Amino acid sequence: MKEEKFIKDLLEKADIKIGGNRPWDITVTDNRFYKRVLIDRSIGLGESYMEGYWECQSLDEFFNKLLSSNIKNQIKYLINPSIIFTLIKSKIFNRQTKKGALEVGKKHYDIGNDFYEKMLDKRMVYTSGYWKNSSNLDDAQEEKMDLICKKADLKPGMKILDIGCGWGSFVKFATEKYGVKSVGITISKEQLDYAQKNVSGLDCEIRFQDYRDVDEKFDAIVSVEMFEAVGQKNFRKYMEVAHKNLKKGGKFVIQTIGTHDTCFYKYDPWIDRYIFPNGTLPSQTEFVDSIENLFVIEHWENFRHYYDLTLMNWFNNFDKNWHLFKDVYGDKFYRMWKYYLLCCAGSFRSGNIQEWQIVLSKG
Repeated sequence: MKEEKFIKDLLEKADIKIGGNRPWDITVTDNRFYKRVLIDRSIGLGESYMEGYWECQSLDEFFNKLLSSNIKNQIKYLINPSIIFTLIKSKIFNRQTKKGALEVGKKHYDIGNDFYEKMLDKRMVYTSGYWKNSSNLDDAQEEKMDLICKKADLKPGMKILDIGCGWGSFVKFATEKYGVKSVGITISKEQLDYAQKNVSGLDCEIRFQDYRDVDEKFDAIVSVEMFEAVGQKNFRKYMEVAHKNLKKGGKFVIQTIGTHDTCFYKYDPWIDRYIFPNGTLPSQTEFVDSIENLFVIEHWENFRHYYDLTLMNWFNNFDKNWHLFKDVYGDKFYRMWKYYLLCCAGSFRSGNIQEWQIVLSKG
């Protein structure tokens, strides 16, 4: 079968064997896998895994091998039509209007707080930890939040904004540890309810609010892995909103996933369909262009290796506690979530996507 030979030859260039015995080798359990991948590329690879067409002992290392190889340079003539379609849509249409932005909240964050409680750290932080001086997930997340507070130069009595506050972990930490007054905004109903209870009794306000509707002054602004969700057409608007609401002399600390590639890794059709709809990873150039004449870059740090560690910890927690949710979500959801967490870990490990923490100043 020509499809089988093509896929086998292609994977062997990445040191991946079909039927091999190394952790990153794969076993094909349904021959429909080959045609599915050739026809649907990224979506076909992910969906065929969800449907049980193939298995791999170490998905994270499979993706590390795949993305660290030069396969991508050999198959650009086979680029997934879905990627081209997404590129065109993102260039022409604003996929993250206020109405469109609600989709990711409903599809991803609203699947259940109890689910995330079993996967994340004790503070419910759903962004990369900072493992420089930490050996466990709880400490790595606190170290990351403390680092952000220091980079934002927080002082008691300051008023801060957290754009995309999640379950309120950062605003709670900053208010308790640094004595600031915090406002957090989210577009997830589940996160809103949890966060409001999470910060009860503290000088914190949690709002169900789109970032474009914020209109007040803050001494510092924080955005942790929100920028990649706003959509390519809104990169500049996002920065203009932050600039408008930040007091002169204030710091804007932004943490985002990004890419050095201006096209090939900005979009993943499978991630767009099943995990984070309408999102776009900024390239380095796009990020810099979005802040032109608004902010000065004071510091830019890349800790993609820490995201690899964080994702592996999330997967271990998810896998360990799956028995609590399997009757609710089912086997296909398990395979989808496993694929998502481990393909992202491998992507960071390979260096094809990055994790940036950037300090911007106004004035």
